[in-house]
Amino acid sequence: MPDLKQQLVTMQRSLGLGPDDVRQRLRMLLITEAGLPALHVNLQQLDALHCDCIQALFSHLDGFEQPAQLLRDPQRLQYLKAQQQRYFSQLLRGPYDLQYARLRLLVGLTHQRHGLDLKWYLGAFHFYLDYMHSAIRRTWAEQPELAEQLYASLLKAAFFDIALTVDSYASADKMALQASQDRYSRALHGANDGIWEWHVDEDRLHLSERWLAMLGLDSQRAPVTLEQWAMLMPEAQRLTFRAAVQAHLEGRQAFLHLECQLRDSWGQLVWVLIRGVVSTDLYGQRLLAGSQTDIGQRKQAEQELAHATLHDSLTGLPNRQSAGQLIAQALQRQVKPGARHAAVLFIDLDRFKLINDSLGHQTGDQVLIQVAKRIERCLRPGDHLCRFGGDEFVVLLDDMALAHDAELVAKRIMHALHYPIIAGSRRLSVSVSIGVAPLKGEGEQQDALREADLALYRAKAFGKAQLALYNDSLQEEVHQRLNLENALSEALARKQFELYYQPIVQVSAGRSHVVGVEALLRWWQGERLVPPDEFIPALEETGEIVEVGDWVLQQACTQVQQWQQDGLAGLRCSVNLSSRQLQEDGFAQRVATILKETGLPAASLVLEITESLLMRDVPDTLATLRELESMGVRIALDDFGTGFSSLGYLHRYPLHIIKVDKSFITKAPDDDRLKAISRAIIGLGRGLEMDVIAEGIETPEQMDFLHTEGCNFVQGYWFSRPQSASMIHPILVKLSAVAYDASPAEEVLLG
Repeated sequence: MPDLKQQLVTMQRSLGLGPDDVRQRLRMLLITEAGLPALHVNLQQLDALHCDCIQALFSHLDGFEQPAQLLRDPQRLQYLKAQQQRYFSQLLRGPYDLQYARLRLLVGLTHQRHGLDLKWYLGAFHFYLDYMHSAIRRTWAEQPELAEQLYASLLKAAFFDIALTVDSYASADKMALQASQDRYSRALHGANDGIWEWHVDEDRLHLSERWLAMLGLDSQRAPVTLEQWAMLMPEAQRLTFRAAVQAHLEGRQAFLHLECQLRDSWGQLVWVLIRGVVSTDLYGQRLLAGSQTDIGQRKQAEQELAHATLHDSLTGLPNRQSAGQLIAQALQRQVKPGARHAAVLFIDLDRFKLINDSLGHQTGDQVLIQVAKRIERCLRPGDHLCRFGGDEFVVLLDDMALAHDAELVAKRIMHALHYPIIAGSRRLSVSVSIGVAPLKGEGEQQDALREADLALYRAKAFGKAQLALYNDSLQEEVHQRLNLENALSEALARKQFELYYQPIVQVSAGRSHVVGVEALLRWWQGERLVPPDEFIPALEETGEIVEVGDWVLQQACTQVQQWQQDGLAGLRCSVNLSSRQLQEDGFAQRVATILKETGLPAASLVLEITESLLMRDVPDTLATLRELESMGVRIALDDFGTGFSSLGYLHRYPLHIIKVDKSFITKAPDDDRLKAISRAIIGLGRGLEMDVIAEGIETPEQMDFLHTEGCNFVQGYWFSRPQSASMIHPILVKLSAVAYDASPAEEVLLG
């Protein structure tokens, strides 16, 4: 709020109050430029009368509630009396110039600002004039002409002041009204709203300039009735608008609040928000008034947001949420009579992570965009391609003549991606695996996406660039795998795991001598012994192999150390390692802790790893293996020859033992090619000064072949099947020094 000085300057300018206006006011009241000489001659007696008048005036005002509230404070009362005395002194003495007039405006402005109504000011002045009229006649009773002259002069000065004060009240009200209108105007301008008012009974519409500008209309083309306004809307929205207005007028809706479109002067539809409320004016007429806001930008933003919610930002394709909606709609159509075949394709890029990791996500994004375009070119109008997430896409094939058409489209997609993609200045070969699930016409009961995903899982299990169709057996496999994983998660806590041991025997000079055992994990589900091939991959996939592998290492070291104390000195313990175990932080320290806790010498522990683990060539893996070697732990390469068989890692990694896979040994005596491979592996190990262990030995012919080739370490059924610790112990004792040439060792030891 501006201060009094600013308001006073504004008020003076508004009233046109200047020297000329003051002189004009004085001439109107017959006050000369010399002032009122009669008052000047009798100032002393008039001042005394003013003192008495002030006391009487304030006593009189105390009888009225509003002014009495201002007079209850003694300090304020004393201040107001002093101010009144000063004012009366100025009233008598003048001079009645511009400065005097400004002071009178200030008095009126102050009264109005403090809420003192004009009626109280005029009433007080009337009391003053009435009191002074009687007092002057009484004081100058012997001089009636002088008394009449004094009162006439006082009356002129009083009306000069009254007129100025009344002007100040009126001007202050006008200024307040103008300020309110300015605030209202600024608010409207800031809100950018159009204002409208409809006289309900007369059906007369008034519109603001902003309302008209919103639609590019002028006053000549402006609607003047509610129906003309409604005609600017599309027909469907027109009915909604009329209904909303009627509902509000009848009291069924508290406000009129409606989003609709209006056609502008150029024929374009503009989104607006119409708000209003009905009221009654001073004359009892109903008015429905409100605002109209252009919400075009908000509607556009909502549409863009809706599009972003249902579409992938990279490829612009419908996203996972859209895919679910499209498939749900297709499932509903399949229930209807005469519906043609439909299917869902679940597509996954093979080894896409390798592209991202090696070339970066920007190149990966380019690959995804180009893959999406190639898939789209394989589809018909009406088919839908969605990006499900990451490197996965979903295709909905609808209205197919034959169910087999889905496979043809899938093969067409795979063929289209057969040609290399250029991305990030690189020529990249990309392939996809696809799972196909037909829509069965079961309505919403079918989870087609899940079925297609199961088919994709089967396809990827066969390798890359594969196609698989869904069948009910896949669902059964999933249930079995889920049950297996749930049971495995509790197997360790329920003590269902057990270690079996198979001897590793050194054969030399016609005698067999056990040098170690390989610890093999077994799982008992009730009375059933679950084959390792069934549950070990599940442990790997769920990550529980880390905890279980830790248990295996602890149990095996404990058992072998016990056998060493029982007389099998120097017996070694071989334990298979998972890649997940080896990648765990602090794995080497964990091994050291187990060795310390169990008392098994580090030289008695052999950790077996696979070729596939070495081929990843992870620096952390190499560092961990070297740390284990420095502790005295020996490292064995299991199933040599069945993986990538790269000879480069044989000198890069700290390897001490090569285990020849039984697939080479089993038929080597009868197969010249396998014999040559086995001979080469054995020779390679000996040349690198590594121990070579042949696995899967079952026949005398195999033993003779290995003896001839100089392979002295063997493992297999020829000596013993894997057995529990209690069952294998007597066999280990007998194998500590046994001749093998009389008959098969298993018969000797068990017979």
